[in-house]
Amino acid sequence: MTSKLRDGLLICFGNPLLDISVNADQSLLQKYDLKSNNAILAEEKHKPLYEDLIKNYNVDYTAGGSAQNTARITEKILKKSNVVVYIGCVGKDKYSEILEKKAREDGVDVRYQYTTEQPTGTCAVIITENGKHRSLCANLAAATCFTINFVEEIENKRIITKADYYYITGFFLIVSPNTALEIAKLALQKNKLFMMNLSAPYICHLFNSHLSPLIPYTDIIFGNETEAEAFSEVYCLGTKDIKEIALKIANQSKHNIEKKRVVVITQGEQPVIVARDNVIKEFPVNLLPPEKIIDTNGAGDAFVAGFLSQLIQEKPYDVCVTCGNWAASEVVQQSGCTFASTKSFS
Repeated sequence: MTSKLRDGLLICFGNPLLDISVNADQSLLQKYDLKSNNAILAEEKHKPLYEDLIKNYNVDYTAGGSAQNTARITEKILKKSNVVVYIGCVGKDKYSEILEKKAREDGVDVRYQYTTEQPTGTCAVIITENGKHRSLCANLAAATCFTINFVEEIENKRIITKADYYYITGFFLIVSPNTALEIAKLALQKNKLFMMNLSAPYICHLFNSHLSPLIPYTDIIFGNETEAEAFSEVYCLGTKDIKEIALKIANQSKHNIEKKRVVVITQGEQPVIVARDNVIKEFPVNLLPPEKIIDTNGAGDAFVAGFLSQLIQEKPYDVCVTCGNWAASEVVQQSGCTFASTKSFS
């Protein structure tokens, strides 16, 4: 364990959700007009979905939300509590009690803003084809009530200011883009690392006005191949080649020119692409036998967790990616975004 680890070193901002996971077939996806390997926000037609799952399927509950998953898995890898602080908004209900309990059990220093306006958010996780595919349908609910006033509270501001690493998901831009921009400016002022995940193709397409102001502040950008393609379309990069897209994202204008932007693109079973200093590096993924894959939900969140767990220990990027691949591999062999505490990266 490196001596560089300390309380509050990394802060993650996101939308806390209680994941409601089920194994099902294509008929359930068709019933609610959902697609495999996709992530969407719930519309009116999806509102009956959550009760349908609870009443008619064998359900697993997990403390979820992309950034909260990353925070939990980062702590499980580090095996040192309170290194990661997680910030988001929940309702005052039994679901938020479950979320906080599970997150704290994994070592995360949870800092929830509470609201009485909405219940705690939920996410339907529909797993098909024996774990190979997953579809996410999120009802953000209380998460949408997050306000920038929360980060201005004296104790929260103290915690946020002393951090060295900041991580925000694209999903968080839906609820509080002004908070995201404030944190990005703080990171620039302090010369600390500001990192962002593209999170889903619809973030680029529907929330580009929130995303664009953040790009110049961002030191590390994470995404997968479909999100990279969406970025290329929206920003008119003129290519569908993932390597070219990664390089062009890395070379977008940047405020802190002392820190060269790093772009990390995962591609499922294909190699992870890292663009840095006008150079592309590829990192092969260790393929698992199909029978070992239980649940792909959270694989991307786990990859980022593995990456961050090494980054905040100032390990080389090669080690960060290797740990990311290891963490994702471990998570997909479990039901829900987790893995055994006995597992260690070395």
